[in-house]
Amino acid sequence: MNVVNTIVVIAVMNIVYVSLFTIRIILVMKSRRLLASFISMFEVFVYLKALNIVLSNINEPLNLAAYCIGWGCGVWLGIKIEEWLALGYSTLQIVVDYEASHLPGLIRENGFGVTHWTAEGKDGPRLVMEVLAKRSQEKHLLQLIRAIAPKAFIISYEPRTFHGGFWTKRLRGGKS
Repeated sequence: MNVVNTIVVIAVMNIVYVSLFTIRIILVMKSRRLLASFISMFEVFVYLKALNIVLSNINEPLNLAAYCIGWGCGVWLGIKIEEWLALGYSTLQIVVDYEASHLPGLIRENGFGVTHWTAEGKDGPRLVMEVLAKRSQEKHLLQLIRAIAPKAFIISYEPRTFHGGFWTKRLRGGKS
């Protein structure tokens, strides 16, 4: 293999390896054991092949540079793949002025479940809403909220478990 081919192979292999690594870690965090285990087999194979090429030519600084560049590109690509997959769910807590009390109805009309209550803020009454959404729908929900209540205070986090409520029925295939 000539020098240019070696550099390209090292970079591409590291992009593949680190992307698989990123996806595997996300799957482990989401308790997708079988898929994470399956991906790890390919991940370690690519890693060992790339590392073997680099270590066999350790005196070539361009090989090390290709390894490092491939690593960085792999991290970027892994993050992009994770964003595209958007596995799991997000819970958004939304705080708005009480005058926006029509917001829960509009959110429901767009297919999201809402639990809401009145709270007291520094400047008076507030409406607090909690909305559970598929991560793939989170951007749509955020756009909807920003269009209706641009000053809303929004916190987004990922729930780990579900118990009770209409979402649990929906996840099990029951009626909502």
